Amino acid sequence: MKKIVSIGVLAAVCLLWASRAVAVDGIAVEGGSGDSTDMGRVAIQWDWSKRWFQGREWHVGGYWDLGLGYWTRDALPGQNGDITEIGLTPVFRLQRNSLQGPYAEAAIGFHVLSKSTLGDKRFSTLFQFGDHLGFGYRFGVKSAWDVGYRYQHLSNASIKKPNNGINFHQLRLQYHF
Repeated sequence: MKKIVSIGVLAAVCLLWASRAVAVDGIAVEGGSGDSTDMGRVAIQWDWSKRWFQGREWHVGGYWDLGLGYWTRDALPGQNGDITEIGLTPVFRLQRNSLQGPYAEAAIGFHVLSKSTLGDKRFSTLFQFGDHLGFGYRFGVKSAWDVGYRYQHLSNASIKKPNNGINFHQLRLQYHF
């Protein structure tokens, strides 16, 4: 777990530094576990300016999420114990027009894994779809912070058998520039 935190901090610093040069709208740090696997991820976001189904208080908006993750799992000698993944995901978010307060989100994106095995778990493809459902709360001066929970599933959608997916429960902290 220390290795995940160290890599996450280093990646967050790099992404924060890079964000000023490429007009990134936010940065996030995620951590979680599932299927006997721990994971950590850092991500940068670009907000969509479009608001769909806008009512007096709520609308559907969204953002692009580009993340770099690291997974670890106990492995026997000769087995792989870690995976690095990169993902790009369009995220739809039901939120207040003021952008403060509770929200719910859903997404389906694309991920590429560095290896196709993790301990005794075998992924038949390096390419995976990643979908998640989540909820959270946005707060602070200029609604700059949000904290949330996500349930994420990654699998290859039966492109190739076997389709051994993985599920994560994640906590996420995001800062909006």
